[in-house]
Amino acid sequence: MTLRAALFAGLAVTLMAGTALAYAPETSLRPEPRPGSGTVAPKVAVRFDAKIRPKPRPTAHTQTTAPMVSLSNTTTAAVFGDQALTRSLRPLPRPKQRVMQATAPLATALPTPKPAGRKGSICGVKAIKGQALSSIPGKLSGCGVSKPMRVTEVSGVRLSQGAIMDCDTAKALNSWVRKGVFPAVGRLGGGPSELKVIAHYSCRTRNNKPGAKISEHGRGRAVDIAGVTLKNGAYLSVLKGWRDPVQGKVLKAMHAAACGPFGTVLGPNSDKYHKDHLHLDTAKYRSGSYCR
Repeated sequence: MTLRAALFAGLAVTLMAGTALAYAPETSLRPEPRPGSGTVAPKVAVRFDAKIRPKPRPTAHTQTTAPMVSLSNTTTAAVFGDQALTRSLRPLPRPKQRVMQATAPLATALPTPKPAGRKGSICGVKAIKGQALSSIPGKLSGCGVSKPMRVTEVSGVRLSQGAIMDCDTAKALNSWVRKGVFPAVGRLGGGPSELKVIAHYSCRTRNNKPGAKISEHGRGRAVDIAGVTLKNGAYLSVLKGWRDPVQGKVLKAMHAAACGPFGTVLGPNSDKYHKDHLHLDTAKYRSGSYCR
């Protein structure tokens, strides 16, 4: 082949290649199905699911794994073992603390002797109920009780409060209730149920007068009765019923019956200090009982 023929051949090939590249597609074509096959290329559904989303890459400022914290030297390791935790434990609630309440001392004019025995019959008489107490020293000369008793009931009749007295006074009170109160009340209101006691042992002078002699209350030999409660709930009051036609008759009979068992009996007719109660004590006089 001559040089001229070779140049013409190369030029022809270059023109053909340029025509083909000018009409080349930008993307590859999907092949068409063959005619008569009846098949259609399947469509691919793309789901934007979390499972196929790419995970973020770790950066230099973050750690993929939390630091391991050893619990071998703590009390928690005894429960969970020597294992690492990825976060701190939530603190347990504090145990409830018991609040100690201070009890304020009760202010009382009477001493607080300690019980010396069990509650029950005392002074050798089954009808007298109460409790023996330890000896009571007197704050004033002449006061005090060597063998005091706290009497709560005599002959089935309650006392409105435990009355501190000696056994001689307790026996006199029991005898008066059995032989004087019950007959005086009779069937009125179903009979006596309770004696209203407003005073018993108290280290003081007579009628609380300065310079006076020590009262029999200061020796545990006296008790003051303000009235009687009946079984039906009615109350016979010395203050309000002494001059009443019905109550007065009963109360005056009780007052008269106390002369004998007691050495001193004072009522509303004696003086202004006893207008609301009957004072009963076991003081002994050569001339006998003193009753007014």
